[in-house]
Amino acid sequence: MDIISVDGFYQEASAALNKDISQLLPTGLTKEVGHFNVFDVSELAKLVKVRPNMSYNRRAYYKINLIDGRNRAEYADKIIDIETHALMFTTPKVPYNWIAQDMDQRGYFCLFTADFLAQSKSGVVLDDLPIFKPGGYPCFHISDEEKEEIKVIFRKMHKEINSDYAFKYDLIRNYLMELIHYGQKLQPATDLYKEHNASARVSSLFAELLERQFPIASPFQGLQLRTPKDYADQLSIHVNYLNRVLKEQTGQTTKNLITSRIVQEAKILLRQTEWNVSEIALSLGFEEVAHFSNFFKKQTASSPLSFRS
Repeated sequence: MDIISVDGFYQEASAALNKDISQLLPTGLTKEVGHFNVFDVSELAKLVKVRPNMSYNRRAYYKINLIDGRNRAEYADKIIDIETHALMFTTPKVPYNWIAQDMDQRGYFCLFTADFLAQSKSGVVLDDLPIFKPGGYPCFHISDEEKEEIKVIFRKMHKEINSDYAFKYDLIRNYLMELIHYGQKLQPATDLYKEHNASARVSSLFAELLERQFPIASPFQGLQLRTPKDYADQLSIHVNYLNRVLKEQTGQTTKNLITSRIVQEAKILLRQTEWNVSEIALSLGFEEVAHFSNFFKKQTASSPLSFRS
């Protein structure tokens, strides 16, 4: 599974649109302050026709999409069918695949790096924002009215990036945060406001440790943490305390949460890579392919090869 860089995005877009990269890059933005750009999808129609399907990979940048058209998004192990309008947030931590269901594609998208928003006076850390937390569902079907409201924000960014205003990127950062807050307001309130007691803190740290090991980018990457004790040791707490906290907070045991996440990743690798089962087993910490096959079948009632086919 490759990681597509910002430069890689522009090289592909340049080739598809038959434009020099300099024609696509924003003006007045230096690498020291990160990267941002915004596009009108209708202006990239040729790119959609050349490449109707995005490859299933991680991107080295964040992206917000206002989708207006029929599409399918495969995000982690979720499949999201979009018939009309949607707002979608993607992060470098989670690979995704994009499949246009027809050539009539409209809307906008912006891509940006963490460094770009770090320049704002708010000092925002993207990965601390609920909308970019791993394990979420950051794709929201929206109404016609919501689509028009979001389109206004994108149009402001699109107009501003082509202006000569000396402080245009400061203004664009404000528009970008407005988009992010719009998305977070679409999330259920329970996803945004959680108890900040000791148990919730331990549960949050465990979830962060668990997600930090994914996605698996190479068969030789391997998992550093495999057992409940591994996680407890990292958190400097007793394994029984960790299990009790997670049971209270999530209703599941530590082992069940680890197992569920490994199964999720196994499904992604079986569906979206060409690695053989032995390579997938190795990448997930199974020394013997038979152990992985038995594990997967026990959890899914299907063998890895049956699931893949």
